[in-house]
Amino acid sequence: MDGDVTLYARALKPVLEAALADTPVVCLLGPRQCGKTTLVRQLPVDRAYISLDDKAYFDTAFADPSGFVNSLPSAVTIDEVQRIPELLPAIKYAVDRDRRPGRFLLTGSANLLYLPTVSESLAGRMEAVYLHPLTESEKARRAGTFLRILTENGFQSEIAGTASVPEPDLPERLVQGGYPEQLTRTPQRARQWHRQYLKSIIERDVRDIARIKDTHQLERLLERLALHPAALLNMSALAQELGLHRGTIEEYLLILERLFLVRRLNAWHHNAAKRLVKTAKIHLTDTGLASTLADVRTEDWITKRDLMGHLLESFTVQQIIAQAAWTNPDLRFWHYRDKDQVEVDLVITQGRKTWGIEVKAAASATAADTKGLARLAEQCGHDFQSGIVLYNGTDILPLGNTPFHAVPFRKLWEL
Repeated sequence: MDGDVTLYARALKPVLEAALADTPVVCLLGPRQCGKTTLVRQLPVDRAYISLDDKAYFDTAFADPSGFVNSLPSAVTIDEVQRIPELLPAIKYAVDRDRRPGRFLLTGSANLLYLPTVSESLAGRMEAVYLHPLTESEKARRAGTFLRILTENGFQSEIAGTASVPEPDLPERLVQGGYPEQLTRTPQRARQWHRQYLKSIIERDVRDIARIKDTHQLERLLERLALHPAALLNMSALAQELGLHRGTIEEYLLILERLFLVRRLNAWHHNAAKRLVKTAKIHLTDTGLASTLADVRTEDWITKRDLMGHLLESFTVQQIIAQAAWTNPDLRFWHYRDKDQVEVDLVITQGRKTWGIEVKAAASATAADTKGLARLAEQCGHDFQSGIVLYNGTDILPLGNTPFHAVPFRKLWEL
């Protein structure tokens, strides 16, 4: 069961309620322990609740999926449905007989949309809603409007009027991550929680979605990715380093993606641009877990600057993509890199509209930090909307004679 997050209002709740109001099957997807169970139990009490982590329910549903579904009340939540994917065709037949909205609320700690049975069985009948680990704005009990401001209005200069000082707890936020269960623990106890969390996923959830004999190799791959966060995906190098076939690396990456442990951020490209790198980047979706695997602590902020900087990039990507789930699910996310090694850490698109975010760990930003944004804007032409450099300062500042602004990281959780 997910950790107790009753102290935190989840920004996704209105999105979930809206989906249940007009869709027969709603699937709440996200990593184990991110708060799915707590969220669905906050919904009206007239909805029955069944967890397939409960052996009695699991055995009954596994033995007779159709009979199990037919015996359910008219509105039901089925938790951890990925454990018995054979339930999905039975749910289709039940919905075809009665298409009232909100009949089935499914939760999954593995991405069911990777399963062919879902696209075949529930197309047109199901809406997927994604819950992420707690964002910094949710921890701060704020509305989480950073992404909306960026994509609707853009940021304007804002001077605090006091001495600009770095955000002191940015390293702590980075290393802590967003899983609710470990937020009240000391850093040492949180690291132990992360280790046990990963062990339980490897021992239980991996076996639900894949047949892997040696799960130790899967752990090795995840640790290797944690040591090189926000890196371009090099299948051949990973295969050689881990002593595995390239096809095995691809299979393992798909498993880690399905379990919401890693995210593949594809490269932005333009049909007319021939000098763009089209290799994806790989991010771990929670920097707390990544920090534990990489053996990184807050005191390494200065001494392991390069590694912490790349973790900060993953942190930013996660915060922004999580906000999109309740801000605008139509947004798409990429990274930009060309053959001159000019980069933009995060590119956001909606149709042809394009925004860029560059990440900088320092307490100051200058026009020199906008090289990638300028290159991206040149590629996009009139489709480019705005670009920002996230930095560890206090003021929103124009960056020289450019159309870009430096925006403090703290705006991610203050807005």
